[in-house]
Amino acid sequence: MQRLMIVDDSSVIRKVAKRILSGLDFLVSEADTGHQALMHCQAQLPHILIVDATMPDALEIIGAVRQLPGGAAVRIYYCLVEADLKSMMQGKRAGADDFLIKPFDRRILTSVFGHLSKAVA
Repeated sequence: MQRLMIVDDSSVIRKVAKRILSGLDFLVSEADTGHQALMHCQAQLPHILIVDATMPDALEIIGAVRQLPGGAAVRIYYCLVEADLKSMMQGKRAGADDFLIKPFDRRILTSVFGHLSKAVA
């Protein structure tokens, strides 16, 4: 089962995303701070990481995960409120692989992550 972590300071976003992604057979964990996310990642890296761009330390979280042993293999999604080129480039430079635009729903998350839930890392 693929491990996926959602890093977002909104409990509502984490709850909705967790419910949808758990239904897609991901083992979902949550973090509401960068420190908490890094503690989880040091204990066990997720296969997929979703980081909310509005968190004050979002770019640092991405960079720190990339520096962990095995961190280069984590698929990181930088979650933005709008497709802003400057923010997207900052996320890419920090090490994000892809982007996710909020608000998202079941259809969007299924489209983006549905095929990844069955993949073996």
